[in-house]
Amino acid sequence: MIKVVVIKFKTGGKLYYFSPKAGDVYERNMPVIVETSRGLEYAWVAYPEKEVSDDEIVSPLKPIVRIATDKDKEHYEEIEAKKPQAIQLCKEKIAKHGLEMKLVDCEYSFDGSKILFYFTSSNRVDFRELVKDLATAFHTRIELRQVGTRDETKYLGGIAPCGRICCCAGNMPEFKKVSVKMAKNQGLSLNPGKISGLCGRLMCCLGYENDYYTEANKKMPKVGSEVGSPDGKAIVVSNNMLKMEVKVKIDDRNGGWIYKDFKVEDLQFKRALKEEKEEDDDETEE
Repeated sequence: MIKVVVIKFKTGGKLYYFSPKAGDVYERNMPVIVETSRGLEYAWVAYPEKEVSDDEIVSPLKPIVRIATDKDKEHYEEIEAKKPQAIQLCKEKIAKHGLEMKLVDCEYSFDGSKILFYFTSSNRVDFRELVKDLATAFHTRIELRQVGTRDETKYLGGIAPCGRICCCAGNMPEFKKVSVKMAKNQGLSLNPGKISGLCGRLMCCLGYENDYYTEANKKMPKVGSEVGSPDGKAIVVSNNMLKMEVKVKIDDRNGGWIYKDFKVEDLQFKRALKEEKEEDDDETEE
């Protein structure tokens, strides 16, 4: 077992393990200075010291250099204050070079040696001249990184259809695989406008309860199939997988239908031996 501190670089961002500095005591959301492959970075403690197994560690384990001082905090605030101006200047340079790319965000390295710009584009972009122009304007090293549409929403944030902050921006360190089959499992409308997030891709929250609905589906009859009910043969109209109830229609022998709800255990039907093969394409963005 190895003692680590869990670190995050932004709200809702991916979590990383770092080696604690001997003698320091850490608390949640405490700002710290850590050593990364990009140099020193400003970050926050997501979870204080804990022990994890050796196979969870990606070697070598980078160290926490120190708990952030008042001077560090002031320097970080100064860096953040520069971002709006840097983004505006980069947008002007993009327009000047006529590039088909959308600027999403930028990051200053803590030591000021580099500025990283994130952008989206439907095509490959030749931004070599743009990098030269930006390097001349900022007098520092410039890096441009293309990201996907989900990453764009993660960086920019926003309010999801549910009224809460987008999962990717607020509480999802890593993107998870999401598929149309998940929406089908939950009996949701397959209208893209109903199951798509601000990024235009399938909503991340479709995966939250998928395990439950997958198991519940195995216990339910198919909609449109014939089942045996306490009142005789019936046709399945819909399934309520939260209540584990089935709505059926029964022929009243007078040319009409009688609709009733039954608990799934009160019905007789042939359950599938194997889960139906998933044929829908998965939508995922790393």
